Amino acid sequence: MKYFVLLVCLVLFSCGKKEDVLLPKSNLTIVKDVQDLSPIYIFFKVEGKDTIADVNRKSSIISTNWILNIDKRLPLKLVIPEVIKLQEKKRADSAHKNENAENYYSYADSIGKNLAFLPFTKVFYKMERPSKGSFAVYFRKGKKQVLMGNKEIKITEILQQFYSIKFERVPNMVFLFDKNMSYEEYIQYKIVLQRHVTHNLDVLPVEFIF
Repeated sequence: MKYFVLLVCLVLFSCGKKEDVLLPKSNLTIVKDVQDLSPIYIFFKVEGKDTIADVNRKSSIISTNWILNIDKRLPLKLVIPEVIKLQEKKRADSAHKNENAENYYSYADSIGKNLAFLPFTKVFYKMERPSKGSFAVYFRKGKKQVLMGNKEIKITEILQQFYSIKFERVPNMVFLFDKNMSYEEYIQYKIVLQRHVTHNLDVLPVEFIF
């Protein structure tokens, strides 16, 4: 149990100052072990009335697997712009590029009592609404069900609902996440998607945050 507490709250000692990252929690492990890694931290900070996403990537090496340890309290509208910057930097560095290096989000598995990882290497983020030609599945802050067309359904029913629709031309399915939801809520949605949807469906590697 003591070990699990350490997983839920990662601590970075920088310049003699202790900084905490409260990790998201889930009851399922997607990836349990990652080797040859570089940790990157995004801290939750408050300056006056403003919440800040403070990035520390001093230990990151382009050719390694990147582990993003992000505080669960941060809203997506602050997290994703920083993730985009990190992705662009890694993708643009052709001199040190390693085609096998992946990017992962870290979280704590509350059942297995272990640190777990969620891959997102191929995801491209856009801070906007999807185009009208796309078939969007909308994940809303604080909602257990998603909005698909004009219907509210469970995440586990996305594939069943999609295949039940008689399209003249099958559209691209994309995911739209509420920019005001917490990072923890986002990770929990992503884990359920990974288990019940994306492994069985060819989805565009684009996510919209709006």
